[in-house]
Amino acid sequence: MTPTALRLPCFAACALAATLSLAACSKSAEPAATAAASPYAAVARGRVDIEGGLLTLNMPREGVLANVAVHEGDTVKQGQLLAALDTRPAQLAVDSAQAQLEQAQAQLKLLAVKQAAAKLRAQRLAAAAAAGAGDGQSADDAHEASAQLDAEQAADQAASDMAAQKLAEAKYELAQRSLHAPFDATVVHVTAQPGASVSSADALFTLLPDKPRIVRAELNESFVGTVHPGMRAEVVANDDAENGKWNAHVLRIGQVYGPATLENDPQTRANARTVECVLAFDQAEQQLRIGQRVIVRFMPDGKP
Repeated sequence: MTPTALRLPCFAACALAATLSLAACSKSAEPAATAAASPYAAVARGRVDIEGGLLTLNMPREGVLANVAVHEGDTVKQGQLLAALDTRPAQLAVDSAQAQLEQAQAQLKLLAVKQAAAKLRAQRLAAAAAAGAGDGQSADDAHEASAQLDAEQAADQAASDMAAQKLAEAKYELAQRSLHAPFDATVVHVTAQPGASVSSADALFTLLPDKPRIVRAELNESFVGTVHPGMRAEVVANDDAENGKWNAHVLRIGQVYGPATLENDPQTRANARTVECVLAFDQAEQQLRIGQRVIVRFMPDGKP
């Protein structure tokens, strides 16, 4: 048998083996492609937040802190005192304005008595002069005196109003020496202590308002046309824990593109363009922490 004849069976065997190998690879690739297909309309990174974010509070006026009434972790109600400055100078101003107002009001009462008597005397002298039983000049003088008292009363009334205004200003300044919670909240951070000198630019308290949690997701530009308000979504913790899944729905989608700030890869973060997508939880989820990173999986329409 010639060498050429011997090679032919070898070539046939190799061709058969290659054909079987390709067939096996194509069959194994089919399940992999099926597994790679995602059941979600879109996926985005996000973080937990609240509408408006955390609130930082400063003292309205500068001064020395006399009292810090709360600590980190405390739950406060609307109107509850957080801190107060030394109020003695402001209280002295209130007392002084109150005394001026009382003096002006007493002067008005005295003038009211004098004015009533002057008007009565002017009326009597005018009637006597008209009947020929009195002096006309005396009647004129009495009328002039009554008119002068009217003018003094108007001036004193203006002084009384001014004193009332000064008292209101002094009370307002006294109130500015105290800081109260604007709404129900949790005290997250405190940088104030009694005896410290503070200004209106110093951030003393950081509050977490008692509001529902939301998710701010960074939606990639390729998914902007797919996601819409009202769309259902699943929010999962980054560790994908079994108890770390929550149902949510899309509230709104932003109109401005921005960088991807939540991406871990610096190159992806620099090149990707995203739109903010805000979601609300179907049920209150107070266990989630502000700033916690999550993954948002948007469900296709009509699917739970």
